[in-house]
Amino acid sequence: MAPPRNEKNQLFLGLFIHSIKLGKLEYIHDGAVCVDKSGKIIAVETSCDQKEAEEKLYPWLGWKADDVTVTIAKDGQFFFPGFIDTHVHAPQYPNVGIFGNSTLLDWLNTYTFPMEASLSSLPKARRVYTRAIRQTLSHGTTTAAYYATIHVPATNLLADLCLSMGQRAFVGRVCMDNLGPDYYLDESPTASLAATQASIDHIRSIDPSFDLVSPILTPRFAPACSREVMTGLGKLHIETGLPIQTHISENINEIQLVREMFPDCENYADVYDKFGLLGEKTILAHAIHLTEEEADLIAGKDSKIAHCPCSNSALTSGEARVRWLLEKGIGVGLGTDMSGGYSPSVLEAARQAALVSNHLAMPTGKWADIPSDEREHAKLSVEEVLHLATRGGAEVVGLVDKIGGFEVGKEWDAQLISLGLVSETPDEHDMSDTGNVDIFGWEKWEERIAKWVFNGDDRNVKKVWVKGRLVHERK
Repeated sequence: MAPPRNEKNQLFLGLFIHSIKLGKLEYIHDGAVCVDKSGKIIAVETSCDQKEAEEKLYPWLGWKADDVTVTIAKDGQFFFPGFIDTHVHAPQYPNVGIFGNSTLLDWLNTYTFPMEASLSSLPKARRVYTRAIRQTLSHGTTTAAYYATIHVPATNLLADLCLSMGQRAFVGRVCMDNLGPDYYLDESPTASLAATQASIDHIRSIDPSFDLVSPILTPRFAPACSREVMTGLGKLHIETGLPIQTHISENINEIQLVREMFPDCENYADVYDKFGLLGEKTILAHAIHLTEEEADLIAGKDSKIAHCPCSNSALTSGEARVRWLLEKGIGVGLGTDMSGGYSPSVLEAARQAALVSNHLAMPTGKWADIPSDEREHAKLSVEEVLHLATRGGAEVVGLVDKIGGFEVGKEWDAQLISLGLVSETPDEHDMSDTGNVDIFGWEKWEERIAKWVFNGDDRNVKKVWVKGRLVHERK
């Protein structure tokens, strides 16, 4: 079943804010964006109200007023592109915030593998996946690159739910026939590849053109996959052109394990390259401890990085050098990495990306020997992390021509953000909840956006659209 078309054309009026390049936000005041029934932006106008749109835009577009739904951003509200989560484990959602005292490999065995294995139960999988999708939508995530589990029926269910609930998604059945508990492993390389093909076939049957939901090849990480599985996935990538997602250089012990398991490879990145898994459609999560040689290889292959600052901090994995990656020419987006990450919010990942970059600038620790001006250069601005959350993420998932901004030709994946306006004479008994962001009126819009990034949450997300379809509304 293909994604449903919208019943009416749509006109959006008010303030539009989007990133037009790294570090640069564009503010379109009193703007008008016209979205057709297919969910595509067909006109963007400045200094245009509803009356002018009806008199000039409608005739030009061949629209009639009774066939148009109008949404107007009020004072204190603005439209912003939907967030793009480039790395998230849907089955781990029940574990968000649960880490114990673990680092990566212990955490996998203590919390992650038991939870994922339990989702062989379809009623439990439906319960978990429905909430995971709803929560991410409520935080403004319009596109998610999901890892599922090793189970084909549960993976197919995740794809079904994304399509029915309207979230744009990449859904990957996890391949792992090595280095896992006996109760949670693919039976053999042949079985692993067959299960992956079965999931691909199912997603093609429900969304033949992958308009909204696409399969993605998902070797969990190199140590969890046999050479036969990685060889097979490399061939499948060549045959299908499907994207690939996996992990790289998240943890020091993990890197040592890779070194021991693949002594014939130069480094971690070289493992993926040798098996045909490193290319322009590859999303590599974490990339904390990459060497210069690995970064150059990844840049040369045009592979992309999912930066997961919440998880990197929560599991004490390390600090990824995002500025360094960007200046290598590597595309970078943000990932929540639930449940290594503690929140389904990409906005939370954005604020943590800024804070983690500040740590790289501090004159102590691992980077203490780097000159101060070079350390300072590592810091990421509010505008830069919002770029990573939207247009940068679109580049990572291979959809930069379709989503991530408000240009004509892109699809309307957007959120309506509302910031709380403080009354001139606030009532001391007023207990209404408008969220953590208080706007007093004297702030410039750049300052309001900074307050949103560092204080905002799902209470500020009033409406969310994917491909023009309203998929979430806070009542």
